[in-house]
This record gives sequence, C-alpha cells and structure tokens, in this order.
Amino acid sequence: MPAPSDVSGASLPDFRSQPRAFLQALFQTAVRSAQPLHGMRAWLPAPPRGRTLVLGAGKAGGSMAQALEALWPADAPLSGLVVTRYGHLPPRPQGLAQRIEVVEAAHPVPDAAGMAAAERMLGLTAGLTADDLVLCLISGGGSSLLTLPADGLALEDKQHINRALLESGASIGEMNCVRKHLSRIKGGRLAAACAPARVVTLTISDVPGDDPSVIASGPTVPDATTCADALEILARYRIDVPLPVRQALQNGVLETPKPADGVFAGHSVHLVATPWQALEAAAAAARGAGLAAYILSDEIEGESRDVGRVHAALARGVALRGQPFARPCVILSGGETTVTVGPRREGAAPGRGGRAGEFCLGLAQALQGIDGVWALAADTDGIDGIEDNAGALVTPDTLARAAAAQLRVADHLDRHDAYGYFEALGDLVITGPTHTNVNDFRALLVL
Repeated sequence: MPAPSDVSGASLPDFRSQPRAFLQALFQTAVRSAQPLHGMRAWLPAPPRGRTLVLGAGKAGGSMAQALEALWPADAPLSGLVVTRYGHLPPRPQGLAQRIEVVEAAHPVPDAAGMAAAERMLGLTAGLTADDLVLCLISGGGSSLLTLPADGLALEDKQHINRALLESGASIGEMNCVRKHLSRIKGGRLAAACAPARVVTLTISDVPGDDPSVIASGPTVPDATTCADALEILARYRIDVPLPVRQALQNGVLETPKPADGVFAGHSVHLVATPWQALEAAAAAARGAGLAAYILSDEIEGESRDVGRVHAALARGVALRGQPFARPCVILSGGETTVTVGPRREGAAPGRGGRAGEFCLGLAQALQGIDGVWALAADTDGIDGIEDNAGALVTPDTLARAAAAQLRVADHLDRHDAYGYFEALGDLVITGPTHTNVNDFRALLVL
C-alpha cells in the first residue's frame, strides 16, 4: 500500500510513530495550499486596452507579485509597485522576468520605508484612465506596510498608536477600523485615487470571516465603519491620539469612502487563498493518512492563553471519554487570537513570543501532561509576533521536561515569554517566512 501523501504528493510521516513530524507536515500542507500561484489564475481579467498597473501590500506581496508575473501574458504590458515585510521576499524563479518592483518595509510597527512606498503608490495612480486596469495584490500585514498618516499625524504618532493597539488586546477588526480612519490610503482611499480606472483586488485572507474591508485595512474596498466607531475603540482601550486628530474624528473629517460611493462601481474583489482552504487541505492530508480530522472553525478569536485552555478541555474530553470525537483524531482550528500585554513589573525583563506561542503555553498548562495529546500552533506567515519562529509544539511530556529544566509555565505566561519557554525545550517551530499569510494554524493530535 503506498504511503499517504499531502496535497503536494509528498509522503506524510506516520502519525503514531512520528507525531511531531506528522503535525509539522500538516502545517506545511496548509501553507503550501495557500501559496498565491495556486489560486490566482482563475481570477485574472483579460489585459485592458490601456495599461495595467500593479499595486500591493502585505506579507505575501512578493510571492503574489511573482505569481502574477508568471501568469500574465508575456506580450501584455505590466508594471507597478508592491511592498512586503523585511525578509519576506521569496527567491526569484529562474527565468522569470521581473516586471513589478517589490520593496520592503517594517511590520508590525510601520517605518519610513513603508510610508515612502505608500506615497509612491498614490503617485503612480496619477493619470489613470477608464481604459486602464489596476490589479491590487493585498494580504495580511498590509496595514503596517502601507502606512500614510492622516493630516495632523506624524509617522511617530502612527507608530505609537500601532504599538498601543497591538498590546491592548483589540481584535484585528477593531485595530483596522482605527487604522483606516487615520490613513490617507487605507479604507478604500487607494481605490478612490485610481479612478476612473477599473480596479481588481486579489487578496489572501488573514482575518476571521474573510472580510476584504478588514484585510490590510481594505485600501481598495469600501468601509462600513465610521469615525465614531474609531473613537469608541480608542476610548475603550485608552489609546491617546493628538488633539487635532481627535477633533477631526469627532467632526467626521477623516471619514472613509462608504459602500454606496460610486467610486467603487465596476470594481471586483477575489479571494486567492483563505484560512478555511488551508485547514481543509490539512484535514484532507490527515484523512489520506487514515486519521479522522475535524475542523472546529477558522474564525476563533479571543485571548491566546484562554483559547489554548479551551482547546485543552476539548482534547482531554477526547482522550479520557472519547467525546465529542473518537480517538485517534486530529482537531484543527484557525482564526486570530490576541495577547494583551499588561503593565510590566519594575525591573522585569520583557517577554518574547506571539499568539501561537502563548496559545501553546495556555494549552500545556491546562493539559497537565495528559498522555496521548500532541499539538502544534503556528502562524502561517512563518513569524509568530516579531521572533524568528512560526510557533511551537506541545507534547505529553512538555511540563515534565520543563520542570526538569526549572521552568514554570505560569512564570512564562506572566511575562508573555513563550519563546524562552519553548526554546529551552527545543520545541520551537522554525520555518522562516512562508511567503503567504492565512492566519493562525492549530492542530491537536489525540492518540
């Protein structure tokens, strides 16, 4: 009997004898399924009578640009500018001519390079006509990479607000509502600048619900949120903005283009890859290996450690009572959790880690070393927070090995230091940038 394989045809490790390798192979399967070349071809329009301009931003920006260059007719003009995160530019395939400029900038806190790229993009829209086509390549991370502060805001203000939002525990929708209203390019404003050209947006979703207006703060789609919404979010999380900007929000001066705005007439948005597709690919690979696979949801949000504890309760139910699923099985989920960083104790060293690592800390603490449960959580872009790991692994002996190394999971949770905990155990998942981004991936294997 041939060995089971994932969607790429590669053999999967045996889940009983190599559970760690099996989980990592499932993660790689999910990531491969979300590469833009797989899903872009079906949504490409025919070349226009005029010129084709490519604009884009996101962690998958480099790979999306290369996919478009490979798929676009060689004899049809193509040019433009895309911005991606530092270090996320994929190697160029041999023989593929570069027609789209790709530059790099900072994420998750914006920098001057991202602002310069945004300024250049707006400049490239000048002189577009109704005969022209704008292809916008949008993926997660674009909110930080495509930064152009509203009037009255300096880059330093945007950096402060971004950091405060990231540490507040706000959801991605809440963060991007604020970002849209404090920008000259997000929240539909880039599409407005492209008028009267036709705009086709090709996007890779990294948000629960796949709402294009939330992905990268929706630079090319209408925005249903309001200045009042942004003010309420700022107040809820006690985030300060300069007084002139607060007044501009109160007066509606910074309002974004709305769904009824005629500027969006004739525009279209297509999802090239989504979290659900990635989870389905992993589930199909697991089933091909003879293992039952269940997808909980691709829209799970909440505090990372708490989501980990809920997953642990489910895994314990399967391991101890065979409910709600019989073992062996793998339980998959996705979404975007948050890590709320509280005031740091005086003299305390800052923790290192991201959403996936903190999920694993909460999971390990709640599993209490139960036999037969293995887990992996990772960010599909290959970077968990700002560290060099994608995520981490939890094994039945995680807590025992940690105790032998004099590590306490509660201490690391207090410091938000998942990286230090799992690095000491040799349980970090390190892939490097994956050149896509369909959000969190979690897999619990119950044997």
